[in-house]
Amino acid sequence: MADIKATLTVDGIEESLELPVYKGTLGPDVVDVRSLTSKNLFTYDPGFVSTAACESKITFIDGAKGILLHRGYPIDQLAEKSDYLETCFLLLHGELPTAEEKEVFVNTIKNHTMVHEQLNHFFNGFRRDAHPMAIMCGVVGALSAFYHDSMDISNPEHRIISAHRLIAKIPTLAAMVYKYSMGQPFMYPRNDLNYSENFLHMMFNTPCEEKAISPVLSKAMDRIFLLHADHEQNASTSTVRLAGSTGANPFACIASGIAALWGPAHGGANEAVLNMLEEIGDVSNIDTFVAKAKDKEDPFRLMGFGHRVYKNFDPRAKVMKQTCDEVLAELGMENDPLLKIALKLEKIATEDEYFIKRGLYPNVDFYSGIILKAIGIPSEMFTVIFATGRTPGWIAHWNEMISNDYRIGRPRQLYTGSPKRDYPSK
Repeated sequence: MADIKATLTVDGIEESLELPVYKGTLGPDVVDVRSLTSKNLFTYDPGFVSTAACESKITFIDGAKGILLHRGYPIDQLAEKSDYLETCFLLLHGELPTAEEKEVFVNTIKNHTMVHEQLNHFFNGFRRDAHPMAIMCGVVGALSAFYHDSMDISNPEHRIISAHRLIAKIPTLAAMVYKYSMGQPFMYPRNDLNYSENFLHMMFNTPCEEKAISPVLSKAMDRIFLLHADHEQNASTSTVRLAGSTGANPFACIASGIAALWGPAHGGANEAVLNMLEEIGDVSNIDTFVAKAKDKEDPFRLMGFGHRVYKNFDPRAKVMKQTCDEVLAELGMENDPLLKIALKLEKIATEDEYFIKRGLYPNVDFYSGIILKAIGIPSEMFTVIFATGRTPGWIAHWNEMISNDYRIGRPRQLYTGSPKRDYPSK
């Protein structure tokens, strides 16, 4: 029971309403408004920006202080000391694995990386020039047609098997999406490679030439996945939860999250960064475009700077910048024209008073876009990479919801249409 009560007085209702106020481990207090429906009242909160739609123990964000915690662990510590699969285990199970648990988990994921051979034929239904996210939505949803043996969502064992399958198969499918667009043969996963090495192998190797994967690039890929693993109740995660509240199977729920992530206001930010760099075109044009960005009347905006949630700095960006520097040095790409533009923009944003006052710092999308381009991943694949990294977060939230009491999601509305009226006589 809540020790604190909020009192709501509404004109026309004689008695004041007492609403429980709950305190979480961290973050703002939450007013429980569920009893309002008994008084024929709803709250009005477009975008749900002031609404806690669930209780969760997975991820906490304090945007004002630049804090991102996974199960209590700061994201910068995880990026420095952990790796992606260990973070996946943490998100799913709530604690870091022991050495034995991690070995079992890693081997389990490796043993699930193959996809059903019939799924290869599914790709032939798509045009070669289809957007990778369009294909990704389809093939992930199609997984539900292949794994009927583990889709009883009331069975905890089935849920964890589905979680393992999704974490293992999403990078395989992502690489297949890329290979299909290139007209190249699919590459089978290899159990002798780690998660990120395997992904880069499936992306860039061919049957006639299999090159060794650079440890620097593999580490960079692992960090990109890790830094995108979860981000609390964002649009795509909320979509997964909403779909899951209907009892939909986990593959359909993750496909719904991928569809939500596709939106340019959500997962398309790092792709937008590259598009912006191409629009600027040359270092000599930067001052002109910075002036346009400062002009309130000009529609041009600098992409990859600032963040809707983080008001002072993105805690993921510092780690990503270090990774960006390592990748550029490894590939000798310091003189790439677009990367030169990006690096000068970064310098301006960290020194110009206009950007500093407004908290327009380079964010995780700015650096991840530069890294992915340097590695050789085309910009239209960036959101697919984002979806690959975000999969364990989606699955963890879905599993947390299904494991506890939940209700089907049913947002309300403020109706402003026509009142009841009769159909006109002929």
